[in-house]
Amino acid sequence: MAAASSLPASARTTASPFAEVFAQLQPHMAGLDRFLHAQLDAFEPEIREMANYCIDTSGKRIRPSLVFLSGWRDATVQPDLVRAAAVVELVHLATLVHDDIMDEAEVRRSRRTAARAFGTTPAVLLGDALFAHALHLASQFPTTEVCLAVSESIRRVCAGEIVQTLRRGTTELSRADYDRIIDLKTAELFRLSCRLGARLSGAEAGLVTAAAEFGRRLGVAYQIFDDLADYFGQEQRIGKTLGTDLASGKITLPLFVLRDRLPPAESAALAAEIRGEQPPQLALRLQQMRELGVFATVSETIEAEIVQGTAALQPWAQHPVTPLLGQLSDVLRRQVQGLQAPA
Repeated sequence: MAAASSLPASARTTASPFAEVFAQLQPHMAGLDRFLHAQLDAFEPEIREMANYCIDTSGKRIRPSLVFLSGWRDATVQPDLVRAAAVVELVHLATLVHDDIMDEAEVRRSRRTAARAFGTTPAVLLGDALFAHALHLASQFPTTEVCLAVSESIRRVCAGEIVQTLRRGTTELSRADYDRIIDLKTAELFRLSCRLGARLSGAEAGLVTAAAEFGRRLGVAYQIFDDLADYFGQEQRIGKTLGTDLASGKITLPLFVLRDRLPPAESAALAAEIRGEQPPQLALRLQQMRELGVFATVSETIEAEIVQGTAALQPWAQHPVTPLLGQLSDVLRRQVQGLQAPA
């Protein structure tokens, strides 16, 4: 079973953060693409083009990567892992469609969001259709365990989004509330991806649990990175509308840190912007974040989550899955560093 270090030097030296991982997963991702596009025939002809629009958008596909790496047996593409990867990717795509509606985002993956392409109401229902087909695929496994796990995760993801939506435009959100929201709305699907990959590959129970915890921690770290990128990212690099968090009254970790470091008058003004009582001053807030060291503090939190996820896999350090999953931690570290790189 190939470990991360067995990749060719040409793959290891590439500049793209994801290229090293995808070099070994290329056959798996190609299989996933074929499988997902084959699913279009299951959608009604009237919405097939809309479903294809969502499936066709190029993304990092971190969650399918987690399925494949957690369930790694060898370089062989395993049909059950391809199906599981398709399930989590469809669930993820559905959440993106709904997220963009709530954020009033214009761009996702360097193209118009589904809401902008088809209208808000059709996009809501399109996301529902993607959720439904993910559950349909999950129900086709010979055990009900997969469908049960996927349905529970979808409910938890939706619960996280509901809580976040209800708390928008209010400053009545604690750090514990924020942690709970991202654990539900983002980390849950990372956890599910690792759990399904390890479980379907026949890994022993301890490794399944460890992989799931690694996925959860990585998911928390990725959401915090995403929240950081909303302020420090560059739209042409990130490929989606930035600056939406403050504009939509969404408190994330960068705002928590900034609020605590501002003098009382400025902190009160920021709170008024979050509540929608004053226009958001994004340029000013970004300048203050830079001056007050917000980036470094949030980056340290991301690193702490990565370290805890790695620790969960430490008892399985000799298992080939562990260094493979560790590559995704390194990818995230490079993405954080890239936020401060010049355009």
